[in-house]
Amino acid sequence: MRLDGFGLFVNDMGTMVRFYRDVLGFEIKESENASNVYLVKDGTLFLLYGRKDFENMTSQKYEYTKGLNGHSEIALYVDTFEEVDLEYSNAVRKGAKPILEPTTEPWGQRTCYIADPEGNLVEIGSWNKPYEIKDK
Repeated sequence: MRLDGFGLFVNDMGTMVRFYRDVLGFEIKESENASNVYLVKDGTLFLLYGRKDFENMTSQKYEYTKGLNGHSEIALYVDTFEEVDLEYSNAVRKGAKPILEPTTEPWGQRTCYIADPEGNLVEIGSWNKPYEIKDK
């Protein structure tokens, strides 16, 4: 078994599609009224799935976090510290909720947090070098 991707269950598909497409630059080809939206970014599957549609499919009701969602995050990487600051500013200017302004942490990473319209946390971070996949 291997990790294929991850997804978010959403209430308002149109708002979430516009956020990930227009604010964060994800390439999304489905319409804003689709029941699920797939995209592959940097080799990782990212899915937005309508909560009601998922409940109908599984014939179950689920509990969902309200407000800021502190149990998960989506992490995005940029190559330089300057890009962290720039991407944070751009995202906030386009409507993302600011959570943590760009900060260089004691362990050497520059990071910041924003929230999407449904309260999911998105980290933008960098180690001030191009991304590399470490060998196993």
